[in-house]
Amino acid sequence: MATTYPPNMKAAAHRHLAAAKLLENTHRRDVAGYLFGIAAECALKTLMLSLGMRPLARDQRWNDPFYAHFKELKTLIRDQCDGRRHQDLLRYATDGRFMEHWDVTMRYSDGKLIADAWVTRWAEQATDVIGEI
Repeated sequence: MATTYPPNMKAAAHRHLAAAKLLENTHRRDVAGYLFGIAAECALKTLMLSLGMRPLARDQRWNDPFYAHFKELKTLIRDQCDGRRHQDLLRYATDGRFMEHWDVTMRYSDGKLIADAWVTRWAEQATDVIGEI
């Protein structure tokens, strides 16, 4: 029997941020960088939930920000949010530097192309967005 894990985006954001911070000053900064991105994604999805956004039906997930990763996540947020009500969320989605260079496919790489400067920036950005939740 498969185990299912009910989503808790806020707890996941904090959990991944904590793990990333533990790895940040080790020889695994590349892994920390990946976790900072996952933490930031969970934080944005927590903001989405707080604004009343909900995941789409299974057959529409190709267009669902709850199942997207950066940079597609930012694009879908911009496409599906309205101005004033979603101002805080749009601030992150429209910022070209927010999680710039982060891509979920880095989890399959050897980590050598993940720049230290990116990890430093991702740490700051993930910490910032998690501060919003």
